[in-house]
Amino acid sequence: MATGGSHSIVEYLGGDDGHRCGYCKNKKGNFSHGMWSHVMTVQDYQDLIDRGWRRSGKYVYKPAMNKTCCPQYTIRCHALNFHPSKTHKKILKRMKKFLSNGELPLGQPQDACGGEPMEKMLEEDGSVPPVDPAIVQRSEVEPPVGHSSPEESRDGKAAVLDASKAAAAECPLAGKGSRIPPKAGVGADPSRPPCRKAKDIRKARRLQKEHQKQEHGGVATTLNPAPSNPTYNQAKGLEEFISDLLPDDLLHNLEVRLVRSAPPSPQFLSSFNASYQVYKLYQMAIHHYLPGKPRENQFKRFLCDSPLEAETPPDGPNVGYGSFHQQYWLDGCLIAVGVIDILPRCVSSVYLYYHPDFAGLSLGTYSALREIAFTRQLHKQSPKLAYYYLGFYIHSCPKMRYKGQYRPSDLLCPETYTWVPIERCIPWLDTSPYARLAEDNQAGDAVALRNLGKTLVLHRRAIMPYTTYIQKRKGPTDEKEVQQYASLVGQTCAERILLYRA
Repeated sequence: MATGGSHSIVEYLGGDDGHRCGYCKNKKGNFSHGMWSHVMTVQDYQDLIDRGWRRSGKYVYKPAMNKTCCPQYTIRCHALNFHPSKTHKKILKRMKKFLSNGELPLGQPQDACGGEPMEKMLEEDGSVPPVDPAIVQRSEVEPPVGHSSPEESRDGKAAVLDASKAAAAECPLAGKGSRIPPKAGVGADPSRPPCRKAKDIRKARRLQKEHQKQEHGGVATTLNPAPSNPTYNQAKGLEEFISDLLPDDLLHNLEVRLVRSAPPSPQFLSSFNASYQVYKLYQMAIHHYLPGKPRENQFKRFLCDSPLEAETPPDGPNVGYGSFHQQYWLDGCLIAVGVIDILPRCVSSVYLYYHPDFAGLSLGTYSALREIAFTRQLHKQSPKLAYYYLGFYIHSCPKMRYKGQYRPSDLLCPETYTWVPIERCIPWLDTSPYARLAEDNQAGDAVALRNLGKTLVLHRRAIMPYTTYIQKRKGPTDEKEVQQYASLVGQTCAERILLYRA
């Protein structure tokens, strides 16, 4: 477990070269700065994502917002004030219907988020600039004294079949068709009123409103006014829609398990193969990967490895801070996995993958709603943890705008690093892909770099400020590179994080 004296250790990789964009497919239009994190405290990562950084495995990157073709704005949802939209409620009801009678919708519905609420980026597709192989493959940087160390050989069709068989062995429910037959019953309950069509119910409500309007001088009223406390009303709604209204005699049982992925817990290790099989099928079906492409080592590096140290402070949630997999088990079969980080002020989504046979349940949206509810649960244990981060909002890519439907939400201004309600940002982004979102023209970066000399570096296993390192260093100056790094992480992180220098 991390202690108060722990340090994050990073290697800065720069970011002056353009790479292929995974959104608009521009071959050289994607610009971002990156660094390889050997180890990182949760507080440092929290501060970094609040400056526009984001991790992919142990690679941490920050889009060059005023230069890249598709600017990516960090987005967060106010979990405590979140209330599901009509689309969200429809998806939650769809899941209830499936759990109650086994009705699995045909195909993959075109819901608000296309079935996937997380980033669609893998190292191989170019959306994230490739990491230097020498850094990936070599051993960890030597820690300072007193610091803890942090195929495609078969035919494609046969490989797909093998992957499907392996997943079917883990989940017998998969591949059974679009509808799982319900249990035999005795028919409709004669003691209850007959079912009514939805359009008839809407018509009755409309007539009732018109009648009330006439009785109250043209002003519509409600028979059951909402409670005067909107926060209580909102906090109650999501949890009710997810679980409170489920009947006792469910046909299927859905269990959500939280397992720590780094360091790997026994529960994570025992379910690793099942998780990897779901991931392979997901990448082949959803992202059209070749059968041999989603290899186990890529899966580990992208979704299992994490630089975050596990921490369990007394004022934190019971599960502690760090990296986790939130697993969705249907009747004992793994059907989806949400990769998340639990940080001091938020739950941060990393990725979501699911079994393609259950795409009709809109598991992307469903898992995001479950994660918002989970954030609210953690808030009760740790009051400062109150936000749900959805990664990046990309207004210039219509398929990625769905994240803005989790309201209320804010976007991070790329110049002041302050949060601005998304409603105020949309007019600016409709005009230009890149925009300064803060309305105060005089506002600046509160933690901008002011003293490069105080930047901490790790040189020959010793921790020292940059001013001391300059005196010890032999060879050409690296001041320009260090200046760029420190400006991107800000003064606070520059004085806490150790920048590795050979």
